[in-house]
Order: sequence, then structure tokens, then C-alpha cells
Amino acid sequence: MKKTILVSLFVVIMAITAACNKNNVATVSFPEYDSLLSLVNLPEGFKISIYAPNIVDARSLARTEDGKTVFVGNRRQKNVYALTDTNGDMVADKVDTIVIGLNMPNGVVFKDGDLYVAEVNRIHRFADIMSNLENPVSEVIYDQYPTDGHHGWKFISFGPDGKLYVPVGAPCNVCDKENDNEVYASITRMNPDGSDMEVYVKGVRNTVGFAWHPETGDMWFNDNGRDWMGDDSPACELNHVNAQGDHFGFPFWHQGDTPDPDFGDQRQRDEFVEPAFKYEPHSAPLGLRFYQGDMFPAKYKNNLIVAQHGSWNRSKEAGHIGYQLRFVQIEGDKVVKSEIFADGWLDKASNNGWGKPVDVMEMPDGSILVSDDINHCIYRISYGE
Repeated sequence: MKKTILVSLFVVIMAITAACNKNNVATVSFPEYDSLLSLVNLPEGFKISIYAPNIVDARSLARTEDGKTVFVGNRRQKNVYALTDTNGDMVADKVDTIVIGLNMPNGVVFKDGDLYVAEVNRIHRFADIMSNLENPVSEVIYDQYPTDGHHGWKFISFGPDGKLYVPVGAPCNVCDKENDNEVYASITRMNPDGSDMEVYVKGVRNTVGFAWHPETGDMWFNDNGRDWMGDDSPACELNHVNAQGDHFGFPFWHQGDTPDPDFGDQRQRDEFVEPAFKYEPHSAPLGLRFYQGDMFPAKYKNNLIVAQHGSWNRSKEAGHIGYQLRFVQIEGDKVVKSEIFADGWLDKASNNGWGKPVDVMEMPDGSILVSDDINHCIYRISYGE
């Protein structure tokens, strides 16, 4: 089913557009977001603006090679959108609804002209999507994933080997389901046509973001730690894959050094790959991308920018945590530095998060887009403009 929306909001916005910039491109203002954007803290020289407003439950991001069209998946709204910047002002002004009524279509990726969309148990391919925005048609290339909704939403991406990587979360807070189906708590991969699906790595509770180092080609992925082990345990993880078949510990060991109360006595710690970096417990790291552009200062090149979605399983006394972007510097297979890149989405005084970053995506000009499924928008972060 197809629906095309030329959002009337943009007509109103353009009527209150600020003065043109030096390239004679209109600088679009979004008054309903301006006061909130002023709360976001960034390093000196960086600026945050709105790329697309009112994108309800904006989650995973993908784009065409030229960056003019950005695809957005979501978890709750059941739709997938194509956002187009028709005049090159780095603000989306046209929204196409690619498909509606899917089961948690969180994952989207664009490759060789085709759009891939992940439901809980199926992968769709929309062939030659940019020639068919008015009447997109998909084929299901794979439909054998489990149907469990718990951790069933998926982030998907193509690796440097040309294969499509698809995670399958554990259908629980903590459980051992590998004997029921080997794909539980794993990252799988397949050919672009859906053939030859195989398990790539195991012991992964719930990853909603992974990327490959642009120089080494190694996979790095986030994993969300289990709940109900206290405010400060276990840590969420950034993991580095050494080889296919690596096991990262779930459900037996958490954060590399903490045995699970129910399953820890069944396996030994040294059987598993320990995390490369430990995030704050319950901070829910999701999307991550290696920055490869030239707009940002040199230290960001070939290093990670990570969206930490934010906690829910912490007591009121401990307070929420996350709701930020983090910079992670990598040398070889080691994390050598980490610092907060952007925060302010959490009002610590009231313990209220007004925004929750989900995914990060670099644009051709070197700026990055950040989706937010609580403030229902997509931000653009630039430097030196």
C-alpha cells in the first residue's frame, strides 16, 4: 500500500523562513523545536538543527548515495518513509510513505539501488526504489526468522563482504534459547537475495547497531545488557568481532566479568569474547557509525559516534542515564578513548528524557543525521557552518 504526503507543515515553515544564507538557500526554522535544540550540548564549533520534523518514532536510517533521499524505519508506527530534500538546503521537504502495516519495520538499508526493510521475521527488498517511489513493490527475500516480538525488531546493514547482516535478539530479558533455535541471541548474515543464511556470531542479547571499521573491515557492534540486576549492573557493551563463530557471553556472562545469577554456572568466562568497551549500565547504546567525512575535526575520522538511547530499568533514586551521543576512539582492535559528544536530551533535575537518540548516519557533506523516537524528528549535526 502506498501513500505520498507533501507535508503541509513545510508550507507554514517556509512562510516564516529566515533570511537566505550565502548560497541563497532558505534557512528553515522550526519554532516548535528551537527551545529544545538550545538544550543540546555539543563541542565548540558544532551546530544542531532539524533535518526532518514530526517523523513519529523515527528509528533506523539509510540513504541514497547522493544523500538527497533518506529512508526511515520505525518500531511502533509500522511504516517506512522516504524523506527527500528537494532543494538542497539540508532539510527534508517531501515525505513518501513506502509501505504501511509492517511488523516493527525498524531496519532499513539501501544498496545498489534497492531498499531492504526488516520486519520481525521477514526481510523485504524494494527493487530500484528511487524509480518506484510512487508505486513501490517489494519481494520477501527471507521469512524464516522467529516471530517473537521481544527484542524482535532489527537493525540491518551490508558488510564489506557484500552480505546482509541481520541480528536476532533474545526473546526475553535473560534466557537460553539456542537449543530451540540457533539464531536466537545472534547476528546472522545472508546473500542479498536471501540465500545461504547463516549464524555469524553468538551470545548477543540485543544489538540494534553495528558497523565495520573503514580500514580493517572488522565488525563492531553494540549490545544492550540484561535488566533487573540492579541500577549499576551489568554494563552495556561495545564488542569487536575477531572471527565468525565468536561468542559474546549471553546469557551466561555479562560485561565480560559478571556471571548471570541463573546461567553463569553453566559456562566458563574464558569461553567468551570480552567487551572492547563498557558503556554505562542500562544506557541502551543503539546506532553507531564510523565517521569518514572531512567536515568534523580530524580526531573523529575513522572513529565511532554512538547513540545511547537512554535507560528505563534504573530506580528513581539512581536516576536515568544515557540520552546522549558518545565519541569512541579506536586504535586497531582497542578502544583508547571515549567521551560524551552530545547530551542535554535528559533533564537531570526532573529525571525526564525529552529526547532519545536512536541512529546515526553520515551525509555526503560530512554532517551527521541523528534520529529521535521520542522527540519524533531527525536532527542534523554539522561543524563550522
